Amino acid sequence: MIQSKTMPNPLKAELSSVKAYFLYATLFSAALNFLMLTPILYMLLVYDRVVSSGSMETLIMLTLLLVLLLFSSGGFEWARGKLLIAANVRVEKSLRHKVSSVASLNALLTGNDTMGNQAMNDLISLRQFSVGNGVISLMDAPWALVYICVMFLFHPYFGSAAIIAAVIMIILAVITQKSTGDRMAKANGLSRTAQVSFSNNLRNTEVIHGMGMSKNIQYRDDLLYDKAANEQAIASVAASQLQSISKSFRMLAQSLLLGLGAYLALNQEISPGMMIAGSLLLGRALAPVDMMVANWKSFIDAKGQYERLTEILKITPFDLERVTLPDPEGSLSVEQLFVVPPGSTSACLKGVSFELAAGEALGIVGPSAAGKTSLARSILGVWPARAGLVRLDGADMNKWDRDELGPHLGYLPQDIELFSGTIADNICRFSRLDSEKIIEAAKIAGIHEMILSLPEGYDTLIGLTSGALSAGQRQRVGLARAIYNSPRLIILDEPNSNLDDQGERDLVSALRRMKESGSTIIIITHRTSILSIVDKLLLLKEGMVANFGQRDLVLKDISPQPSKVTKLPTNA
Repeated sequence: MIQSKTMPNPLKAELSSVKAYFLYATLFSAALNFLMLTPILYMLLVYDRVVSSGSMETLIMLTLLLVLLLFSSGGFEWARGKLLIAANVRVEKSLRHKVSSVASLNALLTGNDTMGNQAMNDLISLRQFSVGNGVISLMDAPWALVYICVMFLFHPYFGSAAIIAAVIMIILAVITQKSTGDRMAKANGLSRTAQVSFSNNLRNTEVIHGMGMSKNIQYRDDLLYDKAANEQAIASVAASQLQSISKSFRMLAQSLLLGLGAYLALNQEISPGMMIAGSLLLGRALAPVDMMVANWKSFIDAKGQYERLTEILKITPFDLERVTLPDPEGSLSVEQLFVVPPGSTSACLKGVSFELAAGEALGIVGPSAAGKTSLARSILGVWPARAGLVRLDGADMNKWDRDELGPHLGYLPQDIELFSGTIADNICRFSRLDSEKIIEAAKIAGIHEMILSLPEGYDTLIGLTSGALSAGQRQRVGLARAIYNSPRLIILDEPNSNLDDQGERDLVSALRRMKESGSTIIIITHRTSILSIVDKLLLLKEGMVANFGQRDLVLKDISPQPSKVTKLPTNA
């Protein structure tokens, strides 16, 4: 059974692993910010030394030095960006696997993929934030103190004015957070809910259109989107107002400092060059704060994304230690299996037990909601058992490594899910293409000629909806995938539900060939025509085994006159 345990914060651990990247990026930021003083010092020296001395040589030397230092600053900025991107790629690559594993585990246990989609979206958004202006403004922020110290060297009034301006900017940033943080978080939550609802609607467009539900569904979605838009609009307006105030105040502060510099220059306390340099330095000192205010929404979003990812990644799937077992022969034993479906508290399987020898075929029948599909999912480990065991060749299925066992299992679910890629990719399960085995599986499934009739043949691209294929063709491609590479255990859930008479004959022929090759086959069906190939029959009722044994004996128990039986109890 897939298990989980609470782990330390993996996100923090991954960030710690790239600490060196951020350290070097911070050092490059320090060099870059130090060199940002170059234009100010150049202007100061030109005003106070070159103009007064009239020295052309000094001007040329200062200009050459300016060019060299500014080009160097460009190199430091490039290096900082490259380091941040490298750290970002490394963290995302590692976390992507963890997020995918946790999302898959959650989808298996709850039947809901919303959390997984949200987690992957959060990871992508954090990646974008980590190389954006928000992180850079944090690296530049400490240098505001350096610029203010330089202003104190010019004149104490300059330094004091800079501190007052910085404090006011910080107060504006805090007000921005207080006035917009809660509303922005609420708006983001409503937006996520609306997006989930919209995705669900897209998956059910046929029902919505067929039953004339479009207007009602649209009205419900409009309410969700309107609430989200309203909250976001209120928060955005407040943030925009405060951002405008912050920008206006910054311009005002620089202008007033210029006036203060003029006053001090008139009183011979500073030079005219210091007057202009002081205004420029104040602009540099306030720039990181101004940038943080401008990116405040990004900070709020990133904080929420970090917290959600942290909570999700604390629950990490892990497997019991496994040894590499020999390739299975196909004997199957189900022992007192109890299963509770994801999201439910009631068992759908209650003490199910049976055995199959390698190469035997079993038919599973029973009324609707008897637990037939649940049994198939439990045998494959898709749904974990609350109690009991499923053994393959005597070994607990959970002792097998899933990647090693996968090629020896074949599964055709009721709802055929084909993935974005070519038909060949889908048949070979996205493993390394083996044309001989792909064509062999397609021929056994009776779909080779149909595939060749397509414009691109086996290279025909299909998507999640498999729009290029009919329901019957999708089912046959799914069958070819299930029998690819002659797996030892094949489970088919209603494999003939979308097939015509010819398709059903091809299916029976394919299953006979797989059985002759030694595969153990389990077929869930309500049509008696396909039962001709099975050796044993299992009748499920209310999650329990009502009858199990040789096919003819079970059929005789179901009906005293098996020759007149045309249909077994139907399933959903």
